[in-house]
Amino acid sequence: MEGIIRAVKLEKIYDTGKVKVDALRGVDIAITKGEMVAIMGPSGCGKTTLLNCLSGIDDPTTGEVYIEDILLSSLSDNKKTEHRARRMGFVFQFYNLLPVLTAVENVEMPLLLGGVNRKESRKKAMAILDTVGLKGWEEHVPAELSGGQRQRVTIARALVNEPAIVWADEPTGDLDSETSREIMDLLVELNKTLGQTTVVITHDPKVASRASRTILMESGRVANDGLQPEQEELASEVSS
Repeated sequence: MEGIIRAVKLEKIYDTGKVKVDALRGVDIAITKGEMVAIMGPSGCGKTTLLNCLSGIDDPTTGEVYIEDILLSSLSDNKKTEHRARRMGFVFQFYNLLPVLTAVENVEMPLLLGGVNRKESRKKAMAILDTVGLKGWEEHVPAELSGGQRQRVTIARALVNEPAIVWADEPTGDLDSETSREIMDLLVELNKTLGQTTVVITHDPKVASRASRTILMESGRVANDGLQPEQEELASEVSS
């Protein structure tokens, strides 16, 4: 089994000079290609810090992260940014959509910034909006969409460049229970049909239960990891 995401002895310390916070304390994780994994825990347990370090948004204080066998610390900041743009997609709690752009314009933006021509970008954006159930809503701006529809636009934007990994940070945190279920149904279905690795950060056990595996964090450490036997073997190799 291929470990598409591997973290070895990750530590992250925030030191303001007055306050020192150990956000991550020796975290070892191995996630296999195509898995849907939930990282769950209470506020302040380190789960978003872990996502930021795993995705290369932030650097750990010590330890190493490998994404598709690439050691992130070996890349320059520009190369890490480029790697994220090409191989990763991000879904955030509060959408981060540009309010003056239509749904299709928001979705095609990563492709245009990556140098894809306008015609091809529009074609791909329209197709992925159809995939997430927004056919007919392409020309609407975010203010004209419901919360669930806005999150579907965010998911479409995360998927439009066909990433290997999708990171979802509290993707249902701003939604009611019925819409949350619909968004998780969509993420689960897309994970199955597209075969991408999906990592969901959540504090909600109902959301975590939709993943094939849940990693529970407490005080910057992995308190419990719902590994299958073959994954336990892989994790043991990572931490050794």
